[in-house]
Amino acid sequence: MAGSQESHFLALLSRMKYIERWALMRSSRPENLSEHSLEVAAIAHMLCVIGNVRHGRSLDAERAALVAIYHDASEIITGDMPTPVKYHDGRIRDAYRAVERSAEERLLDTLPADLRPAFADVFWPSEDASEDERYLRLLVKAADKISALIKCVDEARSGNAEFASAERTCRAAVDEMAAELPEVADFVREFLPSYGATLDDLL
Repeated sequence: MAGSQESHFLALLSRMKYIERWALMRSSRPENLSEHSLEVAAIAHMLCVIGNVRHGRSLDAERAALVAIYHDASEIITGDMPTPVKYHDGRIRDAYRAVERSAEERLLDTLPADLRPAFADVFWPSEDASEDERYLRLLVKAADKISALIKCVDEARSGNAEFASAERTCRAAVDEMAAELPEVADFVREFLPSYGATLDDLL
């Protein structure tokens, strides 16, 4: 009978809250993977809405949020590999991508067989993915970079100089994306400045 198999998939996902990001950095407030994934989902959704409303696109904003929720799910198994280590050279980057893919496959293997294809479609783009799907996933990557920049801005405004170099790197990456992706440019101009403000200022 379909559905009778015990699945650990969601129990594993619930462990996102135990995966600490920025492990090599001294943070004024720790950030876990669950928090990061929610923020990336909200930003990716907004980027797609901006694209649809202002730039004539036909993107599935809800799907972007879903892809974003799972974008770092492999770290439940691998932990968070710091970016300077991951991208130090091509061999490490390629090896880590293989590890990530293996971890994602292991996660999907915990699903009942009849449910697995639906989630594989979220985790990985198909070889014949549409242009909209490819662009959507590009915006999810941009949202991930924006989220990292927001963390750096928050740390800087709390007086923590530990993230100064990371902020420069993240801001350069976001600015490069903004030059190519009008949705990112709009977000940076209209939404990014508010991050780090006090609640009184925001309200």
